Amino acid sequence: MAIQTVNPYTNKVERTFDEMSEETIDLLLTQSAKAFTSWKETNYEVRAKILHKVASLMREKKEHLATLITLEMGKLIAQAEGEILLSAAIFDYYATNAKAFLTDKPLKPENGSAYIKSSPIGIILGVEPWNFPFYQVARFAAPNLMVGNTVLVNHASMVPQCALAIEELFDEAGAPNGIYTNLFISGKRASALVSDKRIKGVSLTGSEAAGASIAAEAGRYLKKSVLELGGSDAFIILEDADIDKTVEWAVVGRINNNGQSCVASKRFIAVEAIADEFIEKFKEKLSNLVVGDPMDSKTELGPMSSEEAAVTIIDQIRRSVDAGATILLGGTRADMPGAFVQPTILTDLKPEIPAYYEELFGPVASFYRVKDEETAIILANDSDFGLGCSIFTKDIKRGEKIANQIDAGMVFINHPTWTQADLPFGGTKGSGYGRELSELGIQEFVNKKLIRVSGLSDPL
Repeated sequence: MAIQTVNPYTNKVERTFDEMSEETIDLLLTQSAKAFTSWKETNYEVRAKILHKVASLMREKKEHLATLITLEMGKLIAQAEGEILLSAAIFDYYATNAKAFLTDKPLKPENGSAYIKSSPIGIILGVEPWNFPFYQVARFAAPNLMVGNTVLVNHASMVPQCALAIEELFDEAGAPNGIYTNLFISGKRASALVSDKRIKGVSLTGSEAAGASIAAEAGRYLKKSVLELGGSDAFIILEDADIDKTVEWAVVGRINNNGQSCVASKRFIAVEAIADEFIEKFKEKLSNLVVGDPMDSKTELGPMSSEEAAVTIIDQIRRSVDAGATILLGGTRADMPGAFVQPTILTDLKPEIPAYYEELFGPVASFYRVKDEETAIILANDSDFGLGCSIFTKDIKRGEKIANQIDAGMVFINHPTWTQADLPFGGTKGSGYGRELSELGIQEFVNKKLIRVSGLSDPL
């Protein structure tokens, strides 16, 4: 497996790393297990001090770290800087709130007294993707470290410099050796690593195939897993929506991170009364995007993360058109070097067409017109994915009523599906299970230990 930085703006290899040997992995596992025996005994204040320091260092080094993101996966530089600030906020959030989240919970049994104590369980393996190389790690590592667990992180092979930079932040923050460890290994080896008795749980953000592989191994060895997989988020536009503002959010929802986000708005569903106005304005906005160098502040759409990603989504477009889809905009590679794809809109989509049921991970939008609200809900739910959804309407009560009928882990009203430290993140159906962020995110890899106190003569 090639572990290397390939700049998607130029498609040139910038730096290459060796995969770790089995001997090195075993040494790192031993170090992490040893670190856990002392880390679990530290108090929240000690843990918080290190996480606050990591957050502070992220902010100090924002420009450098953001440049690494842009170099390795093509994110617009302003968005890369935003990712660094969001990641720092997540570390601060858990450093500040973990103690309250994990405080003993008193119970009221019929006899005696009892309470639930939250205890760490050991080494947790995190398998992380390339599209948000700092944020994804922050939302996995921060809560687990505050619990008292130690973490091993197997980052995507295409963002190795980001992976190293995060480990270096922990070293600079004074973290004990072994509480945070970066691994350079393939996804196949990461799945096999789940069998090691020293690892007590695994969290993965990635594809359905990768999730199925990790979950199978976790299940085989009776270990807890959390999966955040793909998404095909619906973006529902009702007849009373403010169309101009809705179109602005539609562009952000589809094009953020160059369209490469699990919670990107991907299926745009407009009721008939406003469908023409929406699609006309949406098409115009997308067609006028400035495509180019992600390091240039004027650029609005950068390259795909890799040449492979660009080839894949062009193939999805081609197969969809061959099956009957219509291209309203784009549909081809952009005429420039690098992994560029034109902003694209597909329509006339039916269940047998690939773009109807596959996740489109790039600047490609699917557009549907439906007769009414009821049909919009049915279409929104007609997906194997269930990550997020957004609903645009001036009637908030109506929006909430529709939200209750949507099969997704997150529903946003008058905003694309989004993320922040204090909101739970996760999905249902083929989008995975478990939650990250907020108080829910710190409860996943915790032993909820019952402690009951009674007198010798008390009945059971």
